Order: sequence, then structure tokens, then C-alpha cells
Amino acid sequence: MPEHAAARTIPIIAVPNTPPASSLAARLGLLLARYRTAILAVQWAVVLFYLVLVVVPAFMPLPPEDAHIWDNLRLFAQFAFWGVWWPGVMIATLTLGRVWCGLFCPEGAMSEWASRFGRGKPVPRWLKWPGWPFVAFVCTTVYGQLVSVYEYPEAALLVLGGSSVAAVVIGILYGRDRRIWCRYLCPASGVFALLAKIAPLHYRVDREAWDRAGSVKERVNCAPLVDIRRMTSASECHACGRCAGHRDAVQLAVRLPGAEVTDPRTAVRTADAMTLLFGLLGVATMAFQWTMSPWFVRAKTVIAEWLVERDSFLLLQDNAPWWLLTHYPEAHDVFTWLDGALILAYILGGGALLGGALWGMIRIASAIAGSAALSWQRLTLVLTPMGGISVILGLSMLTLTHLKAERIVVPMVTQMRIGVLALGALWSVALLVLLLRNTPSAIWRRLGAFALMLAPIATMVGVWSVVFFVW
Repeated sequence: MPEHAAARTIPIIAVPNTPPASSLAARLGLLLARYRTAILAVQWAVVLFYLVLVVVPAFMPLPPEDAHIWDNLRLFAQFAFWGVWWPGVMIATLTLGRVWCGLFCPEGAMSEWASRFGRGKPVPRWLKWPGWPFVAFVCTTVYGQLVSVYEYPEAALLVLGGSSVAAVVIGILYGRDRRIWCRYLCPASGVFALLAKIAPLHYRVDREAWDRAGSVKERVNCAPLVDIRRMTSASECHACGRCAGHRDAVQLAVRLPGAEVTDPRTAVRTADAMTLLFGLLGVATMAFQWTMSPWFVRAKTVIAEWLVERDSFLLLQDNAPWWLLTHYPEAHDVFTWLDGALILAYILGGGALLGGALWGMIRIASAIAGSAALSWQRLTLVLTPMGGISVILGLSMLTLTHLKAERIVVPMVTQMRIGVLALGALWSVALLVLLLRNTPSAIWRRLGAFALMLAPIATMVGVWSVVFFVW
């Protein structure tokens, strides 16, 4: 078949009740709705690429010493996932909302596809608990460090592949043409929901136009189960574009970055605040830094010497299986039981201490503010840019490690790190100022809350400054 004839076979889905495209963003949203079939093709191409990178390298031997990321699939997969893929996803979510979820995510595509052939059971109440994404994020983050998910494809297959299998199973069990896994259980969902709150792009719903449309036969299959008519947040919206133009009321629009956080009328959830404090800013930060921490090394040395002096060698053994603790003797990379215990203590304990300290500062600031509109949950969301920047900084360390191994020197790394930290801090401060300005409270209370909220922002800047410029 000629190439031009094949191109005509791609079906185009007409969008009913299409409003006039008043902006470039609105027109883009309508294009996403119109060319749904092409988007599905892209999704399945990403699925194929993802499966190859996750599965194949795990069955390959360790790369030779002279191997490079461009000639060895194991090294390429590591660099692609942790050096390019995930930093790119985080940056995209910060700037474009959850477009990764709606347009590219392989787990979402597989889960939705599986749900079409599943049992379609109703979603049980226990599965709808809003804390599952936080729990899943913490568990996968900690477990990934124990098995060295960033270094070994076997561990990546266990963590990422296990998550993908779970997504498909949930799709088979629950829902019809829905992304139940994405909505309630995905380990990254809570993080994406937070970052989407401050993204400048979102789908805006005109409630008056929606109601004026009256009864409309067409229905939108919202895979993440969002009540589109009442949607006021970008957190749960996957930005897939399916609803663009629906009832002349939904369109992709540009907003001030962080407008959702600074508007006291928007709802806030305790689960989001806890994910930010103890997940992104706490556990994730500790997970990125433990390998270079002199405190970790000192603690390990002291405890090991204490155990040896008492002829206690149980914790010093390195006989754990690779799926429990890192165990690759051929690569001279083996964790002892003591290593595993200290990693758990450092990440979970350090994350709890850091998150708790931030929480305490914010609670005091909220008390000083003396306004229901300035609850500790809402003030916590001001730190969302710092949370996103922290994850990007941590992942960029992996990127630089891979490039350094290839003898590729990235210029001005220090300056870029300073710039990124400054961006996160200034963005958080700007959100704080706008939030306080929009809140009816005594001026002295708002000034006091402002001064106290500078402390958690400065704390995160200090934590990363120690990692980059002291250690």
C-alpha cells in the first residue's frame, strides 16, 4: 500500500460541540481530542520501548569495563530510565501538568487496556483510601535503594515490572475502560498530583457553559474517574485531552504557575500535604543522599567495630538474596545485613525527622496566621516547587554520574545547581506571598506567618547545599 494511502486509514474522531479556539492552548487541547487514535499509537510505542528497556537488560550479562551507554543495552537502559526518562517526566509535570500520565505513561495505557477485558468489579472502599499513593511511593523508594534499582536492571525489572504487573491486574479486576491503578494506587500518582497543582497548563471547566448545554448525548470516558463538571484542580486530571471541547465548557488553558495553591477557595487534602512533607521532601531527599553521607559511613564504621569487638558477625554477613538486598559479587557490590538496616534507618528515620521538622515549622506558622484559609495543609503546598526541584536535583545526580562514567564533562554544574535551588526557593516564596495576599487576615499575622514559612524553605536549601557543596 502506498504511504499516502496508509496515512488516510487513520481514523479521526470528531469532537462535538466544539467551542471556538480562543488561544493556542485551547486549540492544542482540541487537537488532542480530535486525534485520539494517533495518541493511542504513540502510547503503545512507548509501551513497547518501556518493555524492551525493563525486560531485556535484566537477562543480559554485566557489561565489560570498556562498555558504553551507546553500545550496551544494560548501560543504555539505566541511563535512559534514571538519567533522562524520569527527570524529563518530572520537568514535564511541573510545566505541563500530568501530560505524561494522559499521553505517554505505559502503565496507564496497559491498565486501561486490561480493564476492557476484565471482570469490571466495583472498586472496594479500602482501595479508595487516599493514603495509598503515599505509602506506595515510600515503599518503592526505600525498596529501590535496598536493591540498587538505579544500578541494576534486575532490580529495575523487579520494581518497575512489578508495578506494571500490578497495574494490569488491577485493571483486570476493577473498572471498565478506567485507570483504577492510576487513580488510587500508582506510587508516582501522589507526586504527579502535587506537581500538577503548580503547572501553568490545566484543563479549565466553565460550569455555567456546562449547565447551559443541557442534555448532551455524547459522554466523555474519563479514564482517571474525574468528575469533569466539578473539576477545579489539575491534580487528578491526566491532561489526555479527551474532554476538550465537551459541552462547550472544557478547554486547555494557561494560568499563573501555582494559581491553584494560592487560591484559598480551592480544596486541599491532608494526603497531599503528607506526601509532600514526608515523601518528596523527607524520604526522597534522604534516598538520594545516603550514598554520599559521611554520617552514614561513620555510623556503619562505629557499629561494625562494635560488633566485631563482641564477636557478633550476624549483621556483617552478606548472604541476603539480590531481591532483598543488593548482591552482585561479580561486580564487587554486596550489601550486608548491617547495610540494609542502616539504609532503612537513614531513609525512613531521616525522612521522618526532616519531614517532621518542616511540619512543625509550618504548624507554628499556621497558628500565627490565625485563619482557616491558611491551614497547615495549604501552607505546606507552598513548598511544592521545592519538592519538585528536590526530586529533579536528585535524579540529575544520576544523570551526571552516567555522563561522568562516559568521560562527558558537563560545564557549570555548580552554577546550574545553585540556579535550580534558587528557582525552587524563589518560586515557593512567590507562592507564599500570593497566598498571604489573597487571605483576609491581620497584617501582623500574615507577616509573622511569612517570616516563619521562610524557615522550611531555607531548611531545604540548606539540606541540598550540604549535599552539593559540603560533602
